[in-house]
Formats: sequence, structure tokens, C-alpha cells
Amino acid sequence: MKRAPFVLIILLLVTPRLWAGEIKPVQPGPKDRCPVCGMFVAKYPDFLAQIVYTDGSRAFFDGVKDMMKYYFNLKKYSPHKTPSDMVSIYVTDYYRLEFIDGRRAFYVAGSDMYGPMGKELIPFEKKIEAQEFMKDHKATAMLTFEEIDLPRVKGLD
Repeated sequence: MKRAPFVLIILLLVTPRLWAGEIKPVQPGPKDRCPVCGMFVAKYPDFLAQIVYTDGSRAFFDGVKDMMKYYFNLKKYSPHKTPSDMVSIYVTDYYRLEFIDGRRAFYVAGSDMYGPMGKELIPFEKKIEAQEFMKDHKATAMLTFEEIDLPRVKGLD
């Protein structure tokens, strides 16, 4: 019985993180800014992206390109955070204009479609829609989240 308080303390520290799982996306407020470019993100609802952390904090972006710059340079933009602190990543599906899981999305690069910061990675929930978009907009590549790297992101600038 002497161990009960110790076990309870451990459970209280660990359980919230286990239950946290996926935290749903929210719309940014009018004062939320992209940590990469400083733009007010609410002005660009068709391109919104966000990263949600275990502590409930969020980083909002005006597009996937800036989100990926942040993701690959986390120490620069948010030195107190680590990739393991990221619970969810959301991007806006180009056709549905709804948040989708950014880690499962398909991204089209090299198209004639521009976002708020110019050339952009255009996200889709469904691969077939990404393929159709590629044909319609003369795109050069379709990528998964894991296939995106910093040189490709920098090549969009």
C-alpha cells in the first residue's frame, strides 16, 4: 500500500499523454501569425496548415511550404519544442477546403497553382485527386509527407 501514492503520481503524469492522441484542428484567430513569414494566417483559409503539440499549443501557417520550413528547422522557429512533441499535423485539402491529416496527405509540387507565398505544395486527401490535379495543372511531382525534404521545399522559393 505504500507504493500506491507513487503509482498514482506516475499514472497522472503518463496517462494524459497516452490519452492525448489526435487533437482536432481549429481555425486560427485573426491575430495568429505564421512563425516563418509573419503573415496573418486567417486571411488564407484555403491554404491553412497547423501543427498541434502535446501541451495543446499550436503553430499556424499560411501554407504547407512554410509549415515544412518550420518542420525542418524546428530549433530555429520553436527551440523549446521537439518533433516528438507534435501530436498532429493538419493541412487543407485543396478541393474540399477541409483539414486533413498532413502525414497521410498527397502533395503536388511544381504546378501552375500558387499559394499566399508563391509556389506551393498542394495537399490532397485522395491520391486520385492529386493525380488529376497534376494533369490539369502541369505539375512535376506527387509526394507523400515522408518524401518531402528541405531541398525540395527550398526549391519552391
